[in-house]
Amino acid sequence: SCSFIPNERFPGDSTRECTDLKGNKHPINSKWKTDNCERCTCYKTEIICCTLIATPVGYDKKKCQRIFKKEDCKYIVVEKKNPKKTCPIDQWIL
Repeated sequence: SCSFIPNERFPGDSTRECTDLKGNKHPINSKWKTDNCERCTCYKTEIICCTLIATPVGYDKKKCQRIFKKEDCKYIVVEKKNPKKTCPIDQWIL
């Protein structure tokens, strides 16, 4: 999913950058990855940020559990009784 953040501009403003929610400045048409696993793009009128996290949904929920690996921005699915063994995943949602 994606979120939209208006790039506030004022009459006569010729700003060529966006300010993200943390106050960081980014040039128009630049892209960056956030700490919470989103890919953002700065446009003239807005910043668009979309998640990079695919969530596993097609797996045996009785036998397996999903674990989020923030450093990789992804989930792994492992057996509850043997967390070193991965489980098959049939479906993901973004």
